[in-house]
Amino acid sequence: MHTSDHGATDWRDEKHDEVFGSTLTGLERRRKSDPSFRLADAEGTLAHLYVQDGNDQGGRGELQDIVLGAMIAAHEHFIAEWKRELEAASSEQEQPCP
Repeated sequence: MHTSDHGATDWRDEKHDEVFGSTLTGLERRRKSDPSFRLADAEGTLAHLYVQDGNDQGGRGELQDIVLGAMIAAHEHFIAEWKRELEAASSEQEQPCP
């Protein structure tokens, strides 16, 4: 049986996309359903994920690296989008009414 490098990359990309999507969906769902969930909460989780990413002395393995990287990317994306929304809402309030 012949395995190409392309096939090996595919499972990595699929796993990253799967974890990114499910993490982002979970964050969005929590934001909509939990009024106590704040931007600072998501930033705190991201900080924890960064620490976890740095703690790899024993070696997590490729799969766990992919999962953690996707979770970090999803949190970064979610936080950036939330900040953009806040900035847009803030600039709309600052606009003078005609």
